[in-house]
Amino acid sequence: RLTGCYEMADASPLGACALAGTTYPTMPKETAEKLHFSKCYGNSLDAVSDRDYLLQFLSFASICMMHLSRLSEELILWSTGEFGFIELDDGYSTGSSIMPQKKNPDICELVRGKTGRVYGHLVALLTVMKGLPLAYDKDMQEDKEGVFDTIDTLRFALDIYAGMLSTMTVNGARTRAVLENDFSNATDMADYLAKKGLPFRRAHTVVGNAVAYCIENRKVLLALTMEEFKKMSPLFETDIYEVLQIENCVKNRDSYGGTGPEQVKRQQREAKKIVSRQKKLAAEWKEANAFIE
Repeated sequence: RLTGCYEMADASPLGACALAGTTYPTMPKETAEKLHFSKCYGNSLDAVSDRDYLLQFLSFASICMMHLSRLSEELILWSTGEFGFIELDDGYSTGSSIMPQKKNPDICELVRGKTGRVYGHLVALLTVMKGLPLAYDKDMQEDKEGVFDTIDTLRFALDIYAGMLSTMTVNGARTRAVLENDFSNATDMADYLAKKGLPFRRAHTVVGNAVAYCIENRKVLLALTMEEFKKMSPLFETDIYEVLQIENCVKNRDSYGGTGPEQVKRQQREAKKIVSRQKKLAAEWKEANAFIE
């Protein structure tokens, strides 16, 4: 999305003047090339009458902040005592002003809060532009403050999140303990029956009844005896215990793009390729900007 913003802005408006072009020989294509623009404007009125490239940037920033905000919500929840799945480094947390035992995920809360600020800049510029006649109007001077603030806000959020995530501790033992005491493997149990030939809607009912039985008897699925399994369905064999192991539940999500270990490794390899391409592109932009400066 950010590359798309760059490509939209990468057009020289030289020669468009106020709206209708100029009588002077500005040679727009030649000057665009000398200034390292990939192209020049195609229509003089269009070159000065809108701020689409800024709206596109603010839209990109809003979407990016929205995802960071959602991630913030996850991390805040996972860092609570009730979950305890993660622990944020002290450098990215603060103590409470009144409760000495607290470790507040302040960075997550700040980023989540600043998302609304970025949304506001997008809506503000949309509102500025909505009633303007074609060509340039002084109202457009209002585009600067929100865009510059969005750049600073987004840069802060991305930079600090990179450090926070790289120093975060994942509590695997706690996560495993939770999974071993809930019914996250119930779907795998239904899939097991379906692969044995039982229609999934009936398998769904069998497993639903099994979960209800477990709750009533304060058990988990892996704690059921073979006799109890057989009462629920004669299709169950001893291999059901392997199927219900948490590691196998994760490993078996091996469909393309899934969350199984091999698929995650493939996605990591693809992500590294994307990052490598983006770094190369960023280096090219930096070189072009250095020339202009």
